[in-house]
Amino acid sequence: MQIEAIESTRETDFITRWAASGAAERANYQLFLSELCDVLGVARPNPTQGDDARNAYVFERAVTFHNPDGTTSGGRIDLYKRSCFILEAKQGSGDANSNLEAEKVPPKGKVKRGTAKRGTRGWDDAMLAARGQAEQYARALHVNEPQPPFLVVVDVGYSIELYSEFSRSGKTYLPYPDARSHRIALRELESEEVRERLRLVWTDPLALDPAQRSARVTRDVARRLAALAKSLEESGHAAEAVTAFLMRAIFTLFAEDVNLIRKGSFTELLERLRGNVAVFPDMMESLWATMNTGGFSPALSERLLRFNGGLFEESRALPLTEEQLALLIEAARADWRDVEPAIFGTLLEQALDPRERAQLGAHYTPRAYVERLVLPTVIEPLREEWRDVQAGAVTSAKAGNLAEAVAETKAFHRRLCEVRVLDPSCGSGNFLYVTLEHMKRLEGEVLTQIEDFGESRILEYELATVDPHQLLGIEVNERAAGIADLVLWIGYLQWHFRTRGDARPREPVLQSFRNIVCQDAILDYERLEAVEDADGHEVTRWDGRTYKSHPVTGEAVPDETARVRVMRPVNPRRREWAQADYIVGNPPFIGNSRMRGALGDGYTEALRATYPDVPESCDFVMYWWHKAAELVRTGEVKRFGFITTNSLRQTFNRRVVERHITAKEPLSLRFAVPDHPWVDTADGAAVRISMTVAEAGEVDGVIARIVSESGGDSEGRNVELAERVGKIYADLTVGANVAGAVALKGNENISSPGVKLHGAGFIVTPAEAIRLGLGKIVGLENHIRFYRNGRDLADVSRGAMVIDLFGLTKEEVGTRFPEVYQRIVERVKPERDQNNRATYRENWWIFGEPRSNFRPALVNLPRYIATVETSKHRFFVFLDGSILPDNMLVNIALDDAYFLGVL
Repeated sequence: MQIEAIESTRETDFITRWAASGAAERANYQLFLSELCDVLGVARPNPTQGDDARNAYVFERAVTFHNPDGTTSGGRIDLYKRSCFILEAKQGSGDANSNLEAEKVPPKGKVKRGTAKRGTRGWDDAMLAARGQAEQYARALHVNEPQPPFLVVVDVGYSIELYSEFSRSGKTYLPYPDARSHRIALRELESEEVRERLRLVWTDPLALDPAQRSARVTRDVARRLAALAKSLEESGHAAEAVTAFLMRAIFTLFAEDVNLIRKGSFTELLERLRGNVAVFPDMMESLWATMNTGGFSPALSERLLRFNGGLFEESRALPLTEEQLALLIEAARADWRDVEPAIFGTLLEQALDPRERAQLGAHYTPRAYVERLVLPTVIEPLREEWRDVQAGAVTSAKAGNLAEAVAETKAFHRRLCEVRVLDPSCGSGNFLYVTLEHMKRLEGEVLTQIEDFGESRILEYELATVDPHQLLGIEVNERAAGIADLVLWIGYLQWHFRTRGDARPREPVLQSFRNIVCQDAILDYERLEAVEDADGHEVTRWDGRTYKSHPVTGEAVPDETARVRVMRPVNPRRREWAQADYIVGNPPFIGNSRMRGALGDGYTEALRATYPDVPESCDFVMYWWHKAAELVRTGEVKRFGFITTNSLRQTFNRRVVERHITAKEPLSLRFAVPDHPWVDTADGAAVRISMTVAEAGEVDGVIARIVSESGGDSEGRNVELAERVGKIYADLTVGANVAGAVALKGNENISSPGVKLHGAGFIVTPAEAIRLGLGKIVGLENHIRFYRNGRDLADVSRGAMVIDLFGLTKEEVGTRFPEVYQRIVERVKPERDQNNRATYRENWWIFGEPRSNFRPALVNLPRYIATVETSKHRFFVFLDGSILPDNMLVNIALDDAYFLGVL
């Protein structure tokens, strides 16, 4: 008790002592901040040293600004702590509304005004300018300095403002925790909660990231829902019925935790049903029917809001066992206010999909990764517009034109409430939700500015607000589309209660905007029909998802026993996308070589015929890229940003980018990350991706390259980026336009990719080759050769061999090499018989792409040069002329070591 009394006295003395100060920023700020450190129980700043690399926590930390005209200038950060914050200090003069005794004493003589008089628009402008100055310091830090997650703006002896940017990409710092409570008055230091918040800013700022706690809560909730979904399916309920039931239950759990229905009432109802589960379906259906229409609910004994919105149009509830009811009650005990929508959608989709349930929580797109694309695509251009509007409005207010300032700000708010953002591959909605949250944050700042001008905020909220109708999605999976809609509403309502307290939202609480549509995003067609062979039998294909281990190589290969019907679109045409201002998303990662297997021959051929301007050698994602680029270039969309695999920079995909950035009405890349870690949520595989953001016209952009990378779990790897500004070319570089270089005629016809098998049965081990007659049958040594792929070059070679029957008829093979013929008949022909290409079916004993033009170039060469087509680090090696390369190797028909040295 004595210790608590001493601490309380210290804080009170500090507040009283500094409240009397004013208008002397330079004289006071270092002493004020040093004593603040004592109050918070953190170390004071260190003495400054000559080497800035050692100045991790100092006053007056020097930075260098690189000006647009090529010159440099210097600046000094008032207080800097590496990896924690940049602090900018000001000091205004007395606040007329203050109750402190020190400010009631009449001043004697000339009164200093300092930064500005507190409580005036001039003071607000000065604090805003201080924040801008701190942001400039953050951008001016050396590339080796991590971006601080916080900016702190202090009015000495009066207030402390916090701004956060937890992705640490140096982009937009936002009021923390929100626009209405980011300013801490000096008196609030009496609160231990407030002191702990500031203490963490000094010592462990990332612990304040709400996404960290939310991620833990969300994973726990998803695990409970997965257990319940599995149990219900094992009871015989269809997966679709389980999904619909759980989505209604999920929203009801959320509703009671945010007081949309009485706090704890739904959980109490579930508890009362223990030992009486027979009436569970009737009780739930009664409750959900009332939530649909609004009115008195006998189940909860209270009057309910009208929820509607489509979610409760059907009120069917599944019967539960006692064990299943217990699982639902466990889920109800979580605090659904803390669920993180940015990852909840993905985890819920995994929980409800029997095929993905085993991987629950092992992989999802980290929020920071999503923000890295959403911010430059949507939020930064909106904030640029807001800064211009705000500056103009403040200027009008200073000139005495307050009505004009209010009108300008309200006009921007109306435009913000009309902005539409489309994700044409929205999955479970995480990109759309993150966009919604950042738009709500911006809206909060706009409405606060309206309040500062003396206008009512409530009326503006009643007239218009940023809400889910502005977020448009296309998703081919019906379950994911439903989850995306649910995620947006939960996120929107979380934000509503976070910023407006207990104020009830307008009814109906949920609205059926039908902004998430379930359809193919690229092709429109009348229907899908089954493809039949010449005998009238339905053609099947590998399902595109199921793999097994290859018996020779150990690599994951398609499991051909998992098959689905091959479907063909009837009357295919280009899909028209809903009108939007911005497009952002993460289209499917399907490489060109996998498209037929994953999508089917009928769909792939229809796709390529419908989009003849997209090269057939491009990956699936490039159809999204091409469509969005056309919409931006024609002025229908302002910007788009997509995730692609990092093969975007490679020749075939790059042609799509090159075409649009060199067009008569060109596209420019405004932001790009050429190589970034990702997680492919289809199977949890770690992949490398590129991010690109584009807009119309000829403008420079920002290239962000990873300078360090660490960690690695379900929430992704931690990366630090260094940025460079300039014209971004199709290969995602700035500087010399390497991607625009033309081929040298002297190099024509000396390089080629290797063979493409189209049949894993061609590959054999050396032992199998001997059993097939190698070393015994004359001439077979010319047709069973050592074989190399990219992994063989980059790692230890497998020592695999390949049967190469190029140049032989099937009759010659059967006569000269009967064992080999039999193997190909058994291991290759069945797969080739299903191939859509007639040449592959008819010439089933020969590789799909034998590279007949490259083979003559190797004649009489004892060796040739090879490199891996897709490689993070480019290297070249000599291969013996007898070795056959696969199609992932690029091969150069030169044996002179001089050329290898040049390469």
